[in-house]
Amino acid sequence: MTYIHNINPVMFEIFSIKLYWYGFMYALSFIIIDYLIVSESKNKKNVLNKNQAEKFTITILLFAILGGRLGYVFFYDFDYFSMNIINIFSIWEGGMSFHGGLLGAALGTLYFAKTNDLEFFDVSDLISLYAPIGLFFGRLGNFINAELYGIQTSGSWGVIFPSVDNNLRHPTMLYEAFLEGIILFIILMVVRQKKIKAGLITGYFLIFYAIFRFGVEFIRLPDAHIGYIYYDWVTMGHLLTIPMFILGTILIFRKSA
Repeated sequence: MTYIHNINPVMFEIFSIKLYWYGFMYALSFIIIDYLIVSESKNKKNVLNKNQAEKFTITILLFAILGGRLGYVFFYDFDYFSMNIINIFSIWEGGMSFHGGLLGAALGTLYFAKTNDLEFFDVSDLISLYAPIGLFFGRLGNFINAELYGIQTSGSWGVIFPSVDNNLRHPTMLYEAFLEGIILFIILMVVRQKKIKAGLITGYFLIFYAIFRFGVEFIRLPDAHIGYIYYDWVTMGHLLTIPMFILGTILIFRKSA
């Protein structure tokens, strides 16, 4: 049975104030990640104490949101936002770059580690472990917004997005929610059970995210205003993912030696 996407991106409206599902998904993921990290801080073996844990999630959230938005502005739609600067702040309408968010989170991690006299990779492993939760809910937000959809398909799992056209398309945002969210989280939890050096969880996160994202990019349509970068298949997502794979591979080799 064909599914026709008809979800209203507005969760509800009160006195002309709209609450969007997209923003709600990010808020929900933050609450869950914050709860898990703070809960872990009660374990004396954890790298963060309770006070640090509460500050850590707020710090990373702010850096990740700022990086994600600026990454989207500069990587994907600089011409538009340079002419509509005020719209940079309209995050609830969608438009976040994972790679920009990753850079922001990395800077936030570095800042937090330095100001709290902690090792960078001890802290980066912690946020890398729970990042898939944010990715999962973020991709659900993309699905609700009917954005980041894929190429046409004849498969019964295809979805019709009326705001786009009447063709069956790959719901690539759901593929990513499954791969980058659920599967990646399971992989990292398994890795964590082993006695490993600090930095390996970060390395595995970078590698497997890169693999999953690179694969999905083949059937995910690029932003219309960008199109394919090279030939008829290389996207901006492909290019931005390659450095992640390289860095993750270097980390794993160095930390496994």
